Amino acid sequence: MTLHIFNPEHDMALAANLENFTSPHAGRQMRYEMGYLPAIWAEEEDVVLVDDVREAEKNFRLFNTYVKRMSMNGATLGSPRFVNSKEVARLESITGVDPWGWDAAVRGQLLRYGVGEEGLLSLEEVNHIRRLSHRRLTASLLPSLKEEFTLGEAFECESAEDVMQLFEQYGCIVVKAPWSCSGRGVRFFTEAPLTESQTGWLRNVLKQQGSVMVEPLYNKVKDFGMEFECHQGKVSYCGLSLFDTANGAYTGNILATESAKQQMLERYIPWKQLHVIQEKACAVLTDIIGQDYEGPLGIDMMIVNDPQATSLRLHPCVEVNLRRTMGHVALYLSQLCNPQNDDEWIRVMRNQGTGLKLKLL
Repeated sequence: MTLHIFNPEHDMALAANLENFTSPHAGRQMRYEMGYLPAIWAEEEDVVLVDDVREAEKNFRLFNTYVKRMSMNGATLGSPRFVNSKEVARLESITGVDPWGWDAAVRGQLLRYGVGEEGLLSLEEVNHIRRLSHRRLTASLLPSLKEEFTLGEAFECESAEDVMQLFEQYGCIVVKAPWSCSGRGVRFFTEAPLTESQTGWLRNVLKQQGSVMVEPLYNKVKDFGMEFECHQGKVSYCGLSLFDTANGAYTGNILATESAKQQMLERYIPWKQLHVIQEKACAVLTDIIGQDYEGPLGIDMMIVNDPQATSLRLHPCVEVNLRRTMGHVALYLSQLCNPQNDDEWIRVMRNQGTGLKLKLL
């Protein structure tokens, strides 16, 4: 029996690196409202740890109505068992733990709830995942993914002076904290001189996390991602993730067949180019993390309008997420709701503040 947990505050917990980390209100609210999410991929005998069992059961039933309504054959999710922090200590047959992402906070929380060490990653393993999750992983991947149709640079800076040199060189840059969640920990420096807010943020991140990652600001046309799984030392490709964002925050995913999603992206860039990056990413990630990470991961990418090129170009690695993503959730639901693999079946999964909803596109 596997114990599943949805800990959406994972990226912030990586930054804090505390076993007694307290998530901001938004993270706690999302965990409370969407704690049922692992029931989508959990096996029949598994359990899902939630803050409130009744709330999870209610929200899961509501989400299941969307799944049934939007699926081709009226398919629904299973009947998961939800448990709270008091009940989890009484479970005697936990063989493994599968959180949204591994960090010191979720490990410490499970220990306080009475889950035995034998079902958890060691603190050393969790700290290693944190080191791998540093945004410098993006910088190390980019050279290996380089092709004539790609672009993308990333630099790690340990001082404000180094950041300003790149600002002067590129004119417009994106500065990212080494660990942060989507939409947070990212600043755009586009005009000189910097504001007091920008310089204060930069100073604080350098002090707290030791460095920042700096990238040129590109003219983005389209966000998307590729989802992967690392198992027994090998990284394999799972599928495409076509998603939307608002002010850097995730808002929703397209549910469709892989061929339908490929056709959507081919409006911008040939699929054969994306296929080249897909295969290279599997090989490079296997070399870099294959022996040190087990589980789902994703790479955020984007299509860019480069004024120096005659066609759109691909940025093959904007960010690497060593955790499960909403793209993985969309893949699970697409396979469940469209078992006939019909290219005409296209839906959208939206995060509307109170939970996920499935709608016609």
